[in-house]
Amino acid sequence: MIKVKGSDLAKVTSPDSWNVSHILRWTDAVRHKLGGKLDQLYGGIHAGYMKGLVIGNQDDLDPDTFMEFSRLGLTHILAISGMHVAVIVGCLLFVCTTLRMTRETSLTVVMWLIPVYVLLTGASPSIIRAGIMGMIGLYAARRRLLKDGLHILSVAALVMLLWNPYFLVNVSFQLSFIVTAGLMIFVPKLMPLLSFLPRWLAGTVGITVVAQLISFPLTIYYFNQVSLISVFANLILVPVISLVVLPLGMVSLLMGWVWMRGAGWLAAVTEWLNQMTFRVVEWMNGSSALMTLWPSPSLAWILCYFVVLYSLLSILKMRSENGEGERSGADDTVPLEGRESLDSKRDLSGATGMFPLVDQWAGALRWRGFFRASDYIERYAARAAIVLLSAALVFLLYGGYQSPSMHGAGLVQFLDVGQGDSILVTTPEGKHILIDGGGTVNFRREKDAWKERKAPYEVGAKVVVPLLKKRGVHQLEAVIMSHGDQDHIGGLQAVLQEIPVKSVVFNGTLTDSASFRKLMLTAVQQRIPIYEAGVDREVWKLDSHTEIQFLAPIFPESGETIKPLPLIKEQNHASLVFVLQMNGSRILFTGDTDQAAEHKILLYLEERSSQDDIISLLAAAGDRIDVMKVAHHGSKTSTSALWLNAWKPKAAVISAGVNNMYGHPHPDVVGRLERSTNLIYQTNLHGEIQMRIKDGHIDTRTKLP
Repeated sequence: MIKVKGSDLAKVTSPDSWNVSHILRWTDAVRHKLGGKLDQLYGGIHAGYMKGLVIGNQDDLDPDTFMEFSRLGLTHILAISGMHVAVIVGCLLFVCTTLRMTRETSLTVVMWLIPVYVLLTGASPSIIRAGIMGMIGLYAARRRLLKDGLHILSVAALVMLLWNPYFLVNVSFQLSFIVTAGLMIFVPKLMPLLSFLPRWLAGTVGITVVAQLISFPLTIYYFNQVSLISVFANLILVPVISLVVLPLGMVSLLMGWVWMRGAGWLAAVTEWLNQMTFRVVEWMNGSSALMTLWPSPSLAWILCYFVVLYSLLSILKMRSENGEGERSGADDTVPLEGRESLDSKRDLSGATGMFPLVDQWAGALRWRGFFRASDYIERYAARAAIVLLSAALVFLLYGGYQSPSMHGAGLVQFLDVGQGDSILVTTPEGKHILIDGGGTVNFRREKDAWKERKAPYEVGAKVVVPLLKKRGVHQLEAVIMSHGDQDHIGGLQAVLQEIPVKSVVFNGTLTDSASFRKLMLTAVQQRIPIYEAGVDREVWKLDSHTEIQFLAPIFPESGETIKPLPLIKEQNHASLVFVLQMNGSRILFTGDTDQAAEHKILLYLEERSSQDDIISLLAAAGDRIDVMKVAHHGSKTSTSALWLNAWKPKAAVISAGVNNMYGHPHPDVVGRLERSTNLIYQTNLHGEIQMRIKDGHIDTRTKLP
């Protein structure tokens, strides 16, 4: 039996205390009790998984497990929704029938128990929608007034929006209602096409396929990824989880209050099924080639997709039904004398084919006994429409998958990642290079590790990766790590896990940090080539319009062919410094280099320019750098007057966090920049900064004015 503290129960049961806050407090207490019981029954990652599956509590869900499910489009299983309500309603109706309640009494009891389940599972938009629809459906069934499901869905949406209009911009609300409406509208159109399958299998396949087709536009709009085997994964796993694992989990939870040993037996079976599920999910995620990344589509694209899909399925359904009618009619024996009378009684004004006027004209001809040419017209018109609509759908998908065209321009985007650096470069030929990935800096000591959140905020997973996906980055030509500090490489771990990367470029030094070790290990495990960059490397040509010349780091041993990688704790001095030349413009990237390294670079350039023509960046008077990425977020340890006087940048970009604890950028650095350059952009003031480069001209826009 579920126990709640007496004080909480007294507050709730007092006559004047039935308000929203007390109800929520009571439900939180009950959810906590239920979660504790699941912790007793299940161990390890199974406890968090079953909490998410049974009571909608995802606080303890293993992040890796959630990510694996997300890649296959299975996260709807872990979000309490209509599937869970259907299982609950079915179980409760079975119990009521077992207790020999009347039909009306059973429907009434279950109808009033649904709100309790909605509250106990967290009252997310999807479960509220399912709960309201369930209550309306049960009430209509009790009154024998059950109507079209779209009416019930519309009422549920209206009630929710009247309660909270901001539900309209909630992703869960949008997906829940659009997918539910899509199932009601599209499944009847798809089912005739699946008549070759057994009835039970056709229903499962139809619902799964339609759910994937309907949710596809919103999925790529919000999450920007779709697995090619998502339909197959849902067909295999959803029935097992919804019809076996979920009921077992609910029964074991209820049994745990009266017979713990029996509940433990059920939990053991459930854990075994979960383990099999996890293995199948991991196996399906084994190949990254099956994961497709999509840029966020426009509203017009989404509307065109639904129109084309609806039209295509409607015509396919019509052809399928006509074909079945012809086949069934061919076997029937119809008296010849009765054929004319049947035709004469046909109401020609009620034609409902694809082309009503053609249908009426064809009916008149058949009635007069002339010829049946309209059958051929309709048949070939339908075939032509199917071909055109299929081609339109393929064209929409192909166009939606492509990255936005730059029309010969290059793009440099200084991302707003807070206190850190991350720059996305897109060449005129469409290659993408990511320079650093930001990172969340943690100042806690090891003894304070217990204060760490279970799922701490991480810049790479929350900002960089979603942004890359939304902008159609299917693959990174290279990831360049300027140096090994956390605020530059911390976010790259998520990038390597989520985005295909062709190569990793670093400064040729090692640092004793967990993030750096994990990042390099991930690159090795994924067989990503790792290249050491430095001043002795040749010019790196990315495409016919883009090249990179590295200027630092400079080490005495740089001329040796084989040398161990040095371990350097203070990475700023060893930062990669390089010039990106693209479409006639030049941008200087400086990492976190310090003034000592700046001086060394200038001396090196002076020596080399007098010896050969490999580097002639400072040779010609007035040959300025167009944009300088200011080193170390504007710290006073960098960007000396000598450095600025040598490069004479036309514009400068400072990447720093809003109200950061370091006081970046330093006023002295800003003052030097104001005396040396025309424009200064700061991510802490302007947000993201984008520079479009074409024919030596740079157009700049910022997120904030």
